[in-house]
Amino acid sequence: MIVEWLLLLAVVVLIAANAMFVAAEFSLVAVDRPTVARLAETDPKAKSLREALRTMSTQLSGAQLGITITSLVVGFIAEPSIATLLQVPIRAAGLPEETASVVAFTAAFLIATMVQMVFGELVPKNWAIAEPLKVGRAVVGFQRGFTWVSRPLLWFLNGTANHIVRALGMEPQEELASARSAQELGSLAARSAQQGLLGEELARRLEHSVALNERTASDAMTPRPRVRFLELDETASDVLDAVRASGHARFPVIGESVDDVRGVVLFKDALAIPSADRAGRTVQDLVRPIRAVPSTMPLGSVLEVLRLGVQMAVVVDEYGGTDGIVTLEDVVEEIVGEIDDEQDNPTRAYRQLEERRWSLSGLLRPDEASETLSIELPEGRESDTLGGLITEQLGRFPRVGDEVLLGVRDETRPDGDGLPTPAVARLKVTRLDGWRVDRLTLTVEDAEEGEVDA
Repeated sequence: MIVEWLLLLAVVVLIAANAMFVAAEFSLVAVDRPTVARLAETDPKAKSLREALRTMSTQLSGAQLGITITSLVVGFIAEPSIATLLQVPIRAAGLPEETASVVAFTAAFLIATMVQMVFGELVPKNWAIAEPLKVGRAVVGFQRGFTWVSRPLLWFLNGTANHIVRALGMEPQEELASARSAQELGSLAARSAQQGLLGEELARRLEHSVALNERTASDAMTPRPRVRFLELDETASDVLDAVRASGHARFPVIGESVDDVRGVVLFKDALAIPSADRAGRTVQDLVRPIRAVPSTMPLGSVLEVLRLGVQMAVVVDEYGGTDGIVTLEDVVEEIVGEIDDEQDNPTRAYRQLEERRWSLSGLLRPDEASETLSIELPEGRESDTLGGLITEQLGRFPRVGDEVLLGVRDETRPDGDGLPTPAVARLKVTRLDGWRVDRLTLTVEDAEEGEVDA
């Protein structure tokens, strides 16, 4: 019996060692590297942890080797030792010897498995995930020591595994990649907001910032029909009149046609001319060079162009014609949302009429409306605006009173899992400007209140 008790003591020690290997494995994966690097300047344990992170693959291999060895040895000695100790009280209960042996070994197997899983695996794993830095600092010395002792065996095992990985067309890495892609950063910001670690507005701006290059100049531009162009022979007085009428401070200047953009004229240049001379000075005297960007240029590149010029560029389509105008404010609004100054009309693009019902500009993009109204509107297949989406759904030019039903997801009414609920958006044309939709109303209804057009 003494031997069995000594073996059980060895099992306890082995389970504790197994727990340390598991804790080391999960803490190395979960710990925040910048925090470790900062603490390593003054904390010896953090410095040791930083060194372990630099040889991540080797350290994880050492942890896996330790887990494998301890688990095998525990399984080898725990079950027979526990079974031997259990057979005495089981036989004393009056069971036959063969039955007592089966019961003892079954109970020993269950007890050994439960203790190993709970104390050797689950507890250290959950603790390491909850407090990776604290746990990592506590076990890194033991982990690095075992890895150093088992270097020859690890060298052989790692070499064999790396050879197989290379044969599969991949290159093994010693460290985990700490860099994150733009999509990963955006997802990280969204998850942080959901967990209350970041404000929703800040998270939204971070998402938009990292996804800036996923949008193009055509997404942010002011479309050609909405642009106020000036001609070369107009006067400085005409420039000031245009400023008063529109509230803008920059105007593209055209030559023979809208597709012939010659430059840009600034409000401050026209204002600098003495009042008596303004009627005699033409835009041609004031025009400045303007940059042109293709409609497919990513907004990150557009931003660089605008920073170096007059904060306005002409957007050119694939045929060389003028598609619209993009300004620095347009790009900034893609990040921070709509910017209204004292000369902006806040009801121009959208206006809430009542709960779940809005009046919208037909030139508003579906993604802009989605963000403003907190619903997930579908994008058009060939169109860029809400008006174009209605025309696309109708298959003809719209008329006042036409309605379109779209399947959407309502973020203002999440389900039990916090996800947007299905709903129906009813888009109704209220005003036309020629052939295009100038104004529409959008009403969000519960999904059962209407059917979505196929």
